[in-house]
Amino acid sequence: MADDIDLPDIERRMDGALGALLREFSGLRTGRASTALLEPLMVHAYDTQMPINQVGNISVPEPRMLTVQVWDQGLVKAVERAIMESNLGLNPQTEGSLIRIPIPDLSEERRIELSKVAGRYTEQARVAVRNVRRDGMDRLKRMEKAGDISQDDHHLYGDEIQTLTDDHIKKIDESLLSKEQEIMQV
Repeated sequence: MADDIDLPDIERRMDGALGALLREFSGLRTGRASTALLEPLMVHAYDTQMPINQVGNISVPEPRMLTVQVWDQGLVKAVERAIMESNLGLNPQTEGSLIRIPIPDLSEERRIELSKVAGRYTEQARVAVRNVRRDGMDRLKRMEKAGDISQDDHHLYGDEIQTLTDDHIKKIDESLLSKEQEIMQV
């Protein structure tokens, strides 16, 4: 009966929202080189769209430089085009099958804009966690109405779900604070 309340599943779903937020944050450019900056890019290769990490190695040889070692010489132009068209503000420099991508300094205006984007990502994560909470609470109500759990159990499980929610919201807010500090760091 009360075994139908799957708290580990609720926690897993909330962890998923936090993980998605951290992946979104990794793609925000902070003026420091990170391979995560290029990973979402798709390259037109072999008559299809492929992730950039499937056509070459992405590495960070210096704090403000990315390189892509393209495996197939014929795809160098396609990779270069994908980087330039990505709206990341990057200008790749090609040397044979190696593409160097210097990471330029961010302007103050761009830093503020990136902080706002991080805030939007954070709010989406909060909404996702609250939706998981609402699903769990709705399930508790249905189970109590059906007589599967007592009112006391309903309150007990409801408190546990609320605690999970509060913990995840706190982690999300801490992640935002950390990312904003990273973005604003000159």
